[in-house]
Amino acid sequence: MSTSSVELAVSGMTCATCASRIERKLNKMPGVTATVNYATESAHVDYDPGIEVSDLLRTIEQTGYSASPVADAAVDSREVDSLRRRFWVSFALALPVVLLAMIPPLQFTGWQWVSLALATVVVGWGAWPFHRAAALNARHGAATMDTLVSLGVLAAYFWSLWALVFGGAGSLGYTMTDGMAMQSHGGTPDIYFEVAAAVPVFLLAGRWFEARAKRNSTQALRALANLAAPDAAVVVDGVETRVPIAQLRVGDLFVVRPGERIATDGVVEAGDSAVDTSLLTGEAVPVEVGEGDAVTGATVNVDGTLTVRATRVGADTHLAHITRLVSEAQSGKAPVQRLADRVAAVFVPIVLVIAVVTLAAWILITGDVEWAFTAAVAVLIIACPCALGLATPTALLVGTGRGAQLGILIRGPEILEDTRRVDTIVLDKTGTVTTGRMTLLEVIAADGEDPVVVGFMAASVESPSEHPIARAIASGIDVTPAVDFRNERGLGVRGIVEGVEVAAGRPRWVADAVGATAVPAGLQERIDAAEETGATVVAVGWAGAVRGALVVSDTVRTTSRPAIELLRDLGLEPVLVTGDNPRTARAVGDEVGISRVHAGVLPAEKVGIVQDLQSQGRVVAVVGDGVNDAAALAQADLGIAMGTGTDAAIEASDLTLVRPDLLTAVDAIRLSRRTLRTIKGNLFWAFAYNVAMIPLAAFGLLNPMLAGAAMALSSVFVVGNSLLLRRFRPSS
Repeated sequence: MSTSSVELAVSGMTCATCASRIERKLNKMPGVTATVNYATESAHVDYDPGIEVSDLLRTIEQTGYSASPVADAAVDSREVDSLRRRFWVSFALALPVVLLAMIPPLQFTGWQWVSLALATVVVGWGAWPFHRAAALNARHGAATMDTLVSLGVLAAYFWSLWALVFGGAGSLGYTMTDGMAMQSHGGTPDIYFEVAAAVPVFLLAGRWFEARAKRNSTQALRALANLAAPDAAVVVDGVETRVPIAQLRVGDLFVVRPGERIATDGVVEAGDSAVDTSLLTGEAVPVEVGEGDAVTGATVNVDGTLTVRATRVGADTHLAHITRLVSEAQSGKAPVQRLADRVAAVFVPIVLVIAVVTLAAWILITGDVEWAFTAAVAVLIIACPCALGLATPTALLVGTGRGAQLGILIRGPEILEDTRRVDTIVLDKTGTVTTGRMTLLEVIAADGEDPVVVGFMAASVESPSEHPIARAIASGIDVTPAVDFRNERGLGVRGIVEGVEVAAGRPRWVADAVGATAVPAGLQERIDAAEETGATVVAVGWAGAVRGALVVSDTVRTTSRPAIELLRDLGLEPVLVTGDNPRTARAVGDEVGISRVHAGVLPAEKVGIVQDLQSQGRVVAVVGDGVNDAAALAQADLGIAMGTGTDAAIEASDLTLVRPDLLTAVDAIRLSRRTLRTIKGNLFWAFAYNVAMIPLAAFGLLNPMLAGAAMALSSVFVVGNSLLLRRFRPSS
């Protein structure tokens, strides 16, 4: 039974516990599988037929939050602006309250009543988001981070208000010692307006910083979505008409002039130009394209005018595919995040119990209600699990966003764990280690022959053929196309060039075809030497003699050897697998530095090689680009597809490299491992922070105001640490 998917924008979440509650509610619905991400404020939901999106939205609203399909959600900076305004107003009001409490000489007559007035605005208006969220959750019988913040702030405020009105602290001669120290005076109780005012300011600062970081970390995804051209110049019956991109259809012909974005994926029907693909692939050098070449939507036409036939439109384009992969990766959860979710779900209730126990224990042991109250408030405030909830999603957002900028698409967060474990990498030769395009390397002339004439005659007789070797020979040479062209399958071609019958193909066949007794000895030696390097040699002859030969090869990418050395540095053993003959495979392996080579391998046998390696206890990655690689990519522990390859290969992979360069595979593994290290570092900090700080607060060693500052700083640290991933630099 097929399922549908929808991406929902969720508002009202204030911590990881909120996300966990929504996720649990959605997953309780029959036929629904949901993942809710606090950092992206989104929910990715797979649901069975019969369930309406409105049912999902209703469930989220009944949980105390609001949601809408992503397509209907406005992407703006209102939240950031609101938090910034709320922070600065609260900061301006809280600063004198804190200074008056901390510096006794500043405590003028009636200072405590001024503190009450200023703190009331901060507690009532500045901290309103925390109170509102806590009340919504309480209505649904739940407790979140906001519950801890709201209880702590209100407790400090109402304790201070009681002390002013009933406890004697409201007398005009009242003064207080340094507010940063936890002290009990046994007589007139201290007031804690500085705690009630300062804690919301610290938390608003942390939340403002988080909101800005979340907005910045998703810029790569938004930039991708905004790359598409707004319209296209469609040609109908020779007349150009500008139409919106949404109206383009497969098969439409459209014109792209210099400086314009290519409207959608297509094939060049006419024209030559250079295309800037840097925004999609990270490749700085424009790519030369001409008639018959494929072009990608959203890339920029640099100089010439192109006429393009649309082959993919809308959600089927390469850009849409990239955007979808990045979005899915950012909305998923790494395995380590699931541990954090389970902890966050039970953390708040446990903290509430600890706060109550702290309050009761101090009262029973010391009888000092003020001291007990202060310690309990510190526990409530220090324990907010903000850092825990942000540890994974912020790193994932930044890491996948940076990957998208570099042409590296990570299909899902669980892939990060796989990149850490991989120890063997299987490389397909053609299109991965090599360019996948045959290139003419050399023209060899027999003694007494002119190499220019040899090249001209060979290119002319090969020009009518569509074979890759024939195209390589004919490319770049002005030819006179052969007439009476005949293709002798598996042997060669023959035809008449300027009145002369010419044959090109296997040396022995060419000799027979032109009536020569043999290939000249000197020429044969050079042919043998070329074949020893793994190249393909095409002989050419006419008028009773073999006149020369052309050396053609699928050239090795210049970056392949350094990439393989870097893969070894990462602890991966490279294995070369190809369907080519052993001599060619061995030559390529020697050139790039791979000693373990499997040649003459059929597609089904590639899967067997991967399975054999896995049976030896190895964790295997496979890099490929063709249909014949799809099964091996699916079998591998980590599948890496070249983005220039087939859809089958890309769909079977875990990582997709938009740029066809093996160095990008190195960067994909490096970035994935670094993102995973960042996640684990964030989680360690978040766990260690709470484990260390809660006992300090419970034992009365932490002032509530310091607790609020420390809690906010822990979130800032986690987000800042994640943002360092934006500095990741590629190997190339």
